[in-house]
Amino acid sequence: MTPTTAIPNSEPSVNDSSTPSANCQLPAANSSPSWHVIWTRSQCEQMVSDQLAAKGFHVYLPMLESWTRIGAMRHRVRKPMFPGYLFLNHTIDQKSYISVCEARGMVRLLGEGWNRPAVVPVHEIEAIRRLESSRANVLPYPYLREGQRVRITQGLLANIEGVFLRGKPNKGLFVVSIDLLQQSVAVEIDANLVEAI
Repeated sequence: MTPTTAIPNSEPSVNDSSTPSANCQLPAANSSPSWHVIWTRSQCEQMVSDQLAAKGFHVYLPMLESWTRIGAMRHRVRKPMFPGYLFLNHTIDQKSYISVCEARGMVRLLGEGWNRPAVVPVHEIEAIRRLESSRANVLPYPYLREGQRVRITQGLLANIEGVFLRGKPNKGLFVVSIDLLQQSVAVEIDANLVEAI
């Protein structure tokens, strides 16, 4: 697949600084890897993920399933949960940063420069992983910053935290957000499965 040249018109509100110079002091390496966000060109998420995985990086490209119509037939297709983004679990130093940036189709690693990459909290990644593996009908949802915080009490999604929006007397939408991306996904659940936190 050939990478497209279109770059999104907007990106998360994270400042960028210049690439490192030869006399830059390298930051002390963290003892454990963190989750970071890679911004890709349009429809290049899988290509970037494959390249980085081949280099030995631990990448995560969450997917969701949706219906699409091709001619008279409806087909179920998999597409990125957060279009234009994938996640990288790594301790970033100058060498790994350069290696990541060499991937075709990549725009950049989000953050305030090469030595201060933005970090996604582990609990947000784990919530997305659990939603994806549950095979529930996960849908994109407008970013939700505030609302009644709840925890799911039982079932496949037990202990995931998010925001609950009651839609029917006994059901509602459970919304999980990636704050750095200002994007959310939602799944419908039984109101009896959540408790306020």
